[in-house]
Amino acid sequence: MRLEAMAVTIPHVEGHPNRVPFEGVLTLVNTASDKAPSGARGHRVLLTREAAELALPSLLGMAVDYRPGWDGHDARRKIGLLTEANLAGQKLMVKGYLYGRDFPEAAREIAASSPNALGMSYELADARVEDMRAEVWKLTRVTFTGAAILLRDKAAYRTTSFRMAS
Repeated sequence: MRLEAMAVTIPHVEGHPNRVPFEGVLTLVNTASDKAPSGARGHRVLLTREAAELALPSLLGMAVDYRPGWDGHDARRKIGLLTEANLAGQKLMVKGYLYGRDFPEAAREIAASSPNALGMSYELADARVEDMRAEVWKLTRVTFTGAAILLRDKAAYRTTSFRMAS
């Protein structure tokens, strides 16, 4: 197993009311998505490990968003911050904080959701596709611009996950 990791060090503040830690599987690398993500014109996608490794720094400090109903992305509803990203095998793992005091309704809904209900989805810019005619688009270069929390069955990768850490 190969591990690549990056993190932003944020000082621990005991009992901070607006920092609710979370962790999740953002996506899988070298694996075709289960369905086409929005923006892929109906194509499933495959993020190469090399592209993910190069793009890890672009994840740090990016926002985590959600949409009411947990069925997609809404870049104007930023409820958290990504502070850590690492590749563990095929999984691109992330950690960060939700703004629990600023978005108490979202934090309550997440806490009340069943353990395997939520997943994640990435947001990209400047993606390079190896062959635009291919059935599965192979992403060879990307810049991460954020992530979304959504229902697993709405995510392009159904094996993503999201949970508030204890």
